[in-house]
Amino acid sequence: MPTATATAPAKSKDTKPAGKPAPKDGKPAATLLAPIPKAREAVTPSWVGRVPQLKPGVYADGMPIHQVTYLCCKLILRPNKFWSRQSFFDFGKVFKEPAKQTGVKFSVAGFDAEPTQLREIIFIDTEDFRLYNNAFILRRRIPYKDGFPIGDPEIVFKFRHPDMQLCAETDVRPHILGDHRVKFKCQAMPLKDRLGGVRLLFSHNVQFLRSAIGMGKENVRDMDALIDLLPALAKVRKHPKEEIKLVSNTIVEEVLQDIGVLDFGDGLTAKANVAIWRTRGEHRPLIGEFAYQFKFNDRKQLAQPALKRGEDFFVALQYAAEEYIALNCTKTATVYRLLGNPPKSHE
Repeated sequence: MPTATATAPAKSKDTKPAGKPAPKDGKPAATLLAPIPKAREAVTPSWVGRVPQLKPGVYADGMPIHQVTYLCCKLILRPNKFWSRQSFFDFGKVFKEPAKQTGVKFSVAGFDAEPTQLREIIFIDTEDFRLYNNAFILRRRIPYKDGFPIGDPEIVFKFRHPDMQLCAETDVRPHILGDHRVKFKCQAMPLKDRLGGVRLLFSHNVQFLRSAIGMGKENVRDMDALIDLLPALAKVRKHPKEEIKLVSNTIVEEVLQDIGVLDFGDGLTAKANVAIWRTRGEHRPLIGEFAYQFKFNDRKQLAQPALKRGEDFFVALQYAAEEYIALNCTKTATVYRLLGNPPKSHE
């Protein structure tokens, strides 16, 4: 037996469909009511709460091995979209939908007045890239202001590898009388071959000023002198007085801009920045990077809901920034590959 239905009211030019708001600012009502698009799914399991604790251990001098105290998230970017200071801030517009989808706040207040930072960077290695092939990275960087170098050149030495325990047990501390600063970071990056995932690298870093090496020892020209400074490199030496040289015969110019603050809730905030690397002189663009990091003294300071929100944002941002992202590379690897002889990478 047919079911009776109400007769639809006749439409007129002045009558709007019941239950739908009037258009606003020329936009159709359907557009105004459209839900925020759902975030695309991650292609890797969540790592939040699953990173194991380090096994206890000590270095040769009896000091306990270092613990991870930084969480750094990085996207490696194609450099072609960065051609002005404003283009760095334009990248922040990509955050809009990922932030809505994941409940992350992004504030740019006051950052338009932040100065653009400029640094000169060089990498040092053997002819056959033995440092990099063994997961070591050695570089020197000099900050510039108003076109002139400022302060003392800084040496950065790191061991970067996906094995957290191996990173922790590699003692990167320098043999110097001056001060140094250790940073042990967990770095979250996209997968090498596709968007939507997260892989972890661990970077055990030490930073010190060149003047801290001591009078007459600043110019490290061979492997023996380098091992006196950084004993961790003893395992990569082949023969005495091996030559140390500039990687790819290239000096890198880094241009970096802080663009805002990300707030993931539960007190977890991070300053976000965008950088581009280019060759010094020719200004040939090499690679770009978007990064933000958290500093903590104990993992208990990192609330898991905030970390999960951060992970979801990082995955959603990959999809939103698809036109920018360069997969299967790092800034360091780009410099090493400039002359067409890619080394073996642990990154």
